[in-house]
Amino acid sequence: MLRFLARLLGLFLVAAGFVGLVVDGTRSIANGTLSFTALGEVAFRLLGERYLQLQPAVEKVHAFLWNPIVLNLMLAPAALFAFMLGAVLFWLGRKPEEPIGYATRR
Repeated sequence: MLRFLARLLGLFLVAAGFVGLVVDGTRSIANGTLSFTALGEVAFRLLGERYLQLQPAVEKVHAFLWNPIVLNLMLAPAALFAFMLGAVLFWLGRKPEEPIGYATRR
């Protein structure tokens, strides 16, 4: 059941990444410049005011995590992040491989 949920969520994230890629591509063609939706923008739209509470929460863990790591992650393209997270969930939801050298028939 857990593999099914991982694969289903992975499928939705890959589909969302594809939709984001199409939207960003359309916007880039219309504007004549390369533009993409940043992960921070999507997180702000989804979380609203809770996104603003993210910085103090991360800085409580360690101040170094916010400035170079989380801020640069939030500038990444959201479509790329969705593709990568979906691929990881697909990988986690895969069927276990059969061991080599063991007979499976009886």
